[in-house]
Amino acid sequence: MKEVTGKKDAAGSLSSSPLFHSKKPASTVSGLFPESVRQPEGLRQALCKQGRFAAVEKSGVALLSGGEVCLAKYVQLQKNEQVQCLDCEATHMLLLSSDGKLSEHQATASANHFKTRLLKELGNQHIVQIACGDHHSMALSRGGELFTWGQNAHGQLGVGGQVTRTAEPQLVEGLKGIALAQITAGGAHSLAVSLSGAVYSWGKNDFGQLGLGHTEDRDRPSYIGALQHWKTVFISCGADHTAVLSKDGLVCTFGAGEAGQLGHNSTRNERTPRVVAELWGARVSQVACGRRHTLVYVPSLGKVYSFGSGEEGQLGNEGKSNQLIPLPINLPVDNGKRNQGKSTSQKEIKIIAGGNQSIVLLLKKTNSYLNLNGIATLKDAWISNSHSQKWEDTRKNISLIFSSEACINGSFLEKRDKHFRTSKEISGVDMSEVLRFYEKISCKPEVFQEVKRGIKKLLPSLSFSPISPENFRIYLILPFLLRGEDDTSYHSLSLLAQATMRLQPKDLQTLESLWSNLETFFFKELVSIYQRASQYNLSQFIWKVMYFQRGLFELHRQERVTLRLLQILFQVNSRAGFGIHKTNFYIPEVKEIIRMSFCMEVEKSFQMALWKLTKYPCIFDMQDKIAVHDIECSALSVCCLSTINFPLVVPETWVFPVRRQHLLHDIWDVLNNAVPEQFKKILEASSHGNTFFLIGTLFGMALYNRCIAPFPFPQALYKKMLQVAPTLEDLKELVPSEGRSLQKILDEEHDDILESLDMDFTIMEEEGSSMVVTELKKNGTNIPVTKHNRKEFVDLYVNYVFNESVQKSFEDFMRGFLRGCPAKKWKMFLPVELQTVFEGHTKYDWHLLEKNVEYAGYKKSDQTIKNFWTVFHKLPEEKKKMFLAFLSGSDRIPANGLQYFIFVIEDPKKENPDTYYPVGNTCSHLLLLPRYSCKRILKKRLLSAIKHCENFGLP
Repeated sequence: MKEVTGKKDAAGSLSSSPLFHSKKPASTVSGLFPESVRQPEGLRQALCKQGRFAAVEKSGVALLSGGEVCLAKYVQLQKNEQVQCLDCEATHMLLLSSDGKLSEHQATASANHFKTRLLKELGNQHIVQIACGDHHSMALSRGGELFTWGQNAHGQLGVGGQVTRTAEPQLVEGLKGIALAQITAGGAHSLAVSLSGAVYSWGKNDFGQLGLGHTEDRDRPSYIGALQHWKTVFISCGADHTAVLSKDGLVCTFGAGEAGQLGHNSTRNERTPRVVAELWGARVSQVACGRRHTLVYVPSLGKVYSFGSGEEGQLGNEGKSNQLIPLPINLPVDNGKRNQGKSTSQKEIKIIAGGNQSIVLLLKKTNSYLNLNGIATLKDAWISNSHSQKWEDTRKNISLIFSSEACINGSFLEKRDKHFRTSKEISGVDMSEVLRFYEKISCKPEVFQEVKRGIKKLLPSLSFSPISPENFRIYLILPFLLRGEDDTSYHSLSLLAQATMRLQPKDLQTLESLWSNLETFFFKELVSIYQRASQYNLSQFIWKVMYFQRGLFELHRQERVTLRLLQILFQVNSRAGFGIHKTNFYIPEVKEIIRMSFCMEVEKSFQMALWKLTKYPCIFDMQDKIAVHDIECSALSVCCLSTINFPLVVPETWVFPVRRQHLLHDIWDVLNNAVPEQFKKILEASSHGNTFFLIGTLFGMALYNRCIAPFPFPQALYKKMLQVAPTLEDLKELVPSEGRSLQKILDEEHDDILESLDMDFTIMEEEGSSMVVTELKKNGTNIPVTKHNRKEFVDLYVNYVFNESVQKSFEDFMRGFLRGCPAKKWKMFLPVELQTVFEGHTKYDWHLLEKNVEYAGYKKSDQTIKNFWTVFHKLPEEKKKMFLAFLSGSDRIPANGLQYFIFVIEDPKKENPDTYYPVGNTCSHLLLLPRYSCKRILKKRLLSAIKHCENFGLP
């Protein structure tokens, strides 16, 4: 046998097959030990199934024997196409041609004539893999789509349980977008494994052969969570059991174990994957399942092991007994003659498990035995061929990949097996590779245009019910391939954003988790991509309104979808502690829309747009938010928004009859008896029960009337107002000693020190003259704080301080606040921004004050004005702040800064001005400054005025 391409050792019921005639007499039905038999020249594939033996020669010709066929016969495809591979079930055989066309051969046909039928239903698909169960078939296309047909009594087709049988191939929607590496079928169950090792199963499950931890059938693909991070690279199915091989050479099995086919030294069934312990430490490279037996190959030992049913001698152990653990097969090649003749280093082993048969092929390494073809993924060579004669093939490949969700998800994978760790936190995508690819294709216009055409074709059909974290890779990859600043890219980004928004909340949460785990550089670039797309959409809207002017234009949902996504990215950034600055989200066009909201010809279109944009506060800077808040408050005060060629409606005021000596009492009395409509009026003071509710009311009125109110409230209050959860850092601000103590608990490394503190899940509070103990969780007094639960303890402690202990008080406060401030747009602010709006700034640039002043009856060059600024700039800091309070009612700078603080210096035109004092009008920021004769008198009168003034500002 030295001259043949390879050697075949066979065990089991094969001696009746004409393909296996040898010089030994065929006197037995079953081979109890391996026999050496001759094989066809140039073998590409061998298959033992359903009592038949089939083979594919290197020349692309298929041979079949067994069953009703007495002699080996050739099976021809139409147009004499070459056979790439084959598989069979009980009633027919599938033959896959080298160009990806699938044909069906009826196994019960006449022994003298074989007819094949091309599966026209898959005529437009390039098939790369096939698999057959007892009564169902599977086919994987090069574009990553999986098709199934046949019986479906147990859901083995994976298309739902509506039909029990179908002759036409059905698309398995449940695996849409998954980059599959391999498909396989058992008796009535099916499995598939992705390029990143995720395993999915469906169909019959009475023995646990789906590996899902139960015995219920599944009619749609289910992810086997127990195999997460297992690095699965190959799967094989028996009639009712499954074997899985990892990249590290480990084998686990599950399903029926009555014959020992699981290798666990028992006949027990396994519902979840279990490692074959007897193979631990041996790096397995191949695994194959027969109906009720299993084979594995360990190349480092040069051994093939078998276990399971031996009723037909298929274990090669010279008997018919079952084996419960893997034992080596004594192959003829292993005898003493092994080292005679050609060196086995030039050979390679291939194991095949049939129904009740086993085959071991000893092949020349140069032999082209069948390897699994996979779905299309990206190759750099295609980019380089953009100007070559192969461009048409390259174009087709690019079009196929970028119009396929699965192909894109299978490209740009992390190297060195990192993609096998794909989870809800790890995408498995090499983002640097994505960026590198974009930079390459951006220099190749033909390639770039083909990529964009493929993506545009794909976007409307993106799956909105992902089954695996691998599905989400496309949402990370595509934005970076659409970075171009052109209409096509921006339109595609809007379509991608629409697809993202169609995801279910739980799936969107997974995508947010993947976003949050991107490197800062890539997250910032992702934000920039959607920020530019949003900017483009808003600029188009502005152009449309300004160009046509007449008519009412609406900012439609599709024009705002990138804004929705940008706001979600902002929330992700916020939860991650603001890895990138909030200015990356700002859109300058917002300022133009605010400005045009006051332009009479187009105001309504822009006002409608502005109010819709307030749903996405991340795109507004601080000044824009304050402007929106002011507009809303003015509108609620019945003040007309337009200021050009339109008479202002004088707003109705709410007069507070207060006495200076009883100011707080009178304010409380007025607020207590007010009706809701009064809070929409402009507050005005005249000289003439419920504490938290009233404080909230006063607080709300201060915001509504745009007053600085520096109440000494911690930032935690503003967080609660905006429904942002306070943290331990907020407790450190509120009660530093408690905050530091809790931080020490989190940082403590030694268990014995924590135990010595003798802490439990309770908190002790002072109530009157006694101490009260409150449980932080049920049975908290009996739960000690340990290293394992301390994080939970701290979280509960913080929650109690900021939420549970003040629930009623905060509810009263908010009820009063919402009563005092009918406006709603204050919710656009971040907590720190809202705090600044209330408290103002305490950092001063006094030169900006001079720069922004306006004059009435004066000129900047007048001597009195020059004297005033000379005197002012020489005043101590404290005196300058007193002047600010004298002028505006508060010594704090408004939230939008001194650069936006404008006041007027007016000449009161008094006779004998040296006898008058300056007068400050806090409501209009007006300074009445007499024309003093000299600098000395001006300084004296000014200091006296600011020292003895009385204002209505809050201390």
